[in-house]
Amino acid sequence: MMNSIRQQVETNYKAFHEKLPSLLTTFRGKFALMRDGQIVEFFDTARDAYVAGQRIFKQDQLFSVQEVIETPVDLGFFSHAMPQR
Repeated sequence: MMNSIRQQVETNYKAFHEKLPSLLTTFRGKFALMRDGQIVEFFDTARDAYVAGQRIFKQDQLFSVQEVIETPVDLGFFSHAMPQR
């Protein structure tokens, strides 16, 4: 499971970083819910994105949340919505 989490976070971060210049004009300050290198949806708060990710991906909880800001922050596992135990 840890490899899946790490791979998901890395894939999403890389894809987000590549898309960031085009996202800034429209989605600055929003939070992107991501899975498999794709943006699923944008939210006003990190909490809203996290809750949606838990609901949408309840089977495996593999997703990440990234804020649309000038310099993306790689939070590693902290940018991933970890499954609750």
